[in-house]
Amino acid sequence: MSLSPLTSTVQVLGAPSERHEEILTPQALDFIGRLDAAFADRRLWILAERRRCSRNLASGTPLDFSLATAAVRADPHWHVAPPAPGLTDRRVEITGPPERRMTINALNSGANVWMADFEDATAPTWDNIIGGQLNLLDAIERRIDFTTPEGKEYRLGEQLATIMVRPRGWHLVEEHLTVGGRPVSASLVDFGLYFFHCAQRQLDAGHGPYFYLPKLENRYEARLWNDVFVLAQDLLGIPRGTIRATVLIETITAAFEMEEILHALREHSAGLNAGRWDYLFSLIKTFGHRTDFQLPDRARVTMTAPFMRAYTELLVRTCHRRGAHAIGGMAAHVPGRDAAANEAALAKVRLDKEREAEDGFDGSWVAHPGLVPVCREVFDGVLGDRPHQIERTRDDVDVEACDLLSVRRISGPPTEDGVRANIAVALRYFDAWLRGHGAVALYGLMEDAATAEIARCQIWQWLRHGTVERDTVMKILDDETSALAQEDPAALTTEAHDIFLRTALDRDLPAFFTTDAYARHLVRRREVRS
Repeated sequence: MSLSPLTSTVQVLGAPSERHEEILTPQALDFIGRLDAAFADRRLWILAERRRCSRNLASGTPLDFSLATAAVRADPHWHVAPPAPGLTDRRVEITGPPERRMTINALNSGANVWMADFEDATAPTWDNIIGGQLNLLDAIERRIDFTTPEGKEYRLGEQLATIMVRPRGWHLVEEHLTVGGRPVSASLVDFGLYFFHCAQRQLDAGHGPYFYLPKLENRYEARLWNDVFVLAQDLLGIPRGTIRATVLIETITAAFEMEEILHALREHSAGLNAGRWDYLFSLIKTFGHRTDFQLPDRARVTMTAPFMRAYTELLVRTCHRRGAHAIGGMAAHVPGRDAAANEAALAKVRLDKEREAEDGFDGSWVAHPGLVPVCREVFDGVLGDRPHQIERTRDDVDVEACDLLSVRRISGPPTEDGVRANIAVALRYFDAWLRGHGAVALYGLMEDAATAEIARCQIWQWLRHGTVERDTVMKILDDETSALAQEDPAALTTEAHDIFLRTALDRDLPAFFTTDAYARHLVRRREVRS
């Protein structure tokens, strides 16, 4: 392919560190620049459309399945591409940040797939982003290892999980890489660096460049990703259709466009995934101004709630009707030393995975290697020797718009324990995130940014509707800030407290805590080069 010169080159503003030059090569930066030149304007249009849609829904426009795409949903003949090598059997998937020890543990865990998460499970410091890319490259080259200060060694085994990469969402930017003085889309950076360095390597190894796509809100965003994939493959001479991507249905608007999203990505589609906390977070962002959408304590909003059942059953039906995998949600339990507590937690995990497998899901997520055997046992019991159950089309499922929006059937006031739990988790997560940790074990669960988002926006919703007093929230916030300082004298309590105030207690609910907190706290600019 003949390439014309770029009008603006990508400049590196992040401080150099060990081996960064292996990722930030002139050729890789040129590739990122070409993706940016092609799609920067469309990304801005997508974000403007999000804001427009949000305003319309807030002003009373009903949310329903689109008449404009009825023909796509009614056409029984189209299907997504068949499963790619390494993605046929996905009964157990493990997720986590691409830090070095986690990379080795996840690949060795016995799971079928590892989702290397640059989004919710990674605090996007410059070192984390480029270091994560180095870890993926080293893993594919089978040269990755890790030794703890105590001398414990980690090495790759023989049977490894298939790698899928989750780039950051369209709403985020990478401030350490700029074009013409403006930051590059974080989505294009995470996708582009991995694809440039690892796509051909993965093909040579018998797999391919596979991705998870977060926080899509509609078919236009899926179409944008599909066009990114086409251009990326053409630029590097990779056959079209080599890339495969699973979309997380974790926004309420995307739940009304599942088929359209699969259709937009059909030559690159690897199915859909049900993301619980982000889905509830999206529901509150979209309808938090309405009293009939007030959620109770998040611990009480289980996957058996009617509106959550409608969402997951529609996802399975949609995927299987189109020949795609349906992947279930997260089991976040972190095994501890208390045997009785572990047994009770594993029993809950088992019940959750049994529900998913019986509903027709082809696999599910876990956050810890210790949960892989439980998830595998459950899905083995349903699938047997079959790699999936896509043939089970769930024609019995009939979901209407009102079913997806029937939140009032479980609505109720929060409890004091629920308010305190949200504040405690959000505050501790903010502190960990500021210190570079995106996946954090808190109170027996592996928490990530999605947890902090639902926790802080529930506080905002309860304050808005007067079901919790502001004085009560401030008292608990001060108590938990003091407790955090006692637990860890190195905690960034002032900054974490400030993030909570800005993102949970302001009059208007910020769309994401990560955007402002990233710009205020994680951006470090020390060098300029192109």
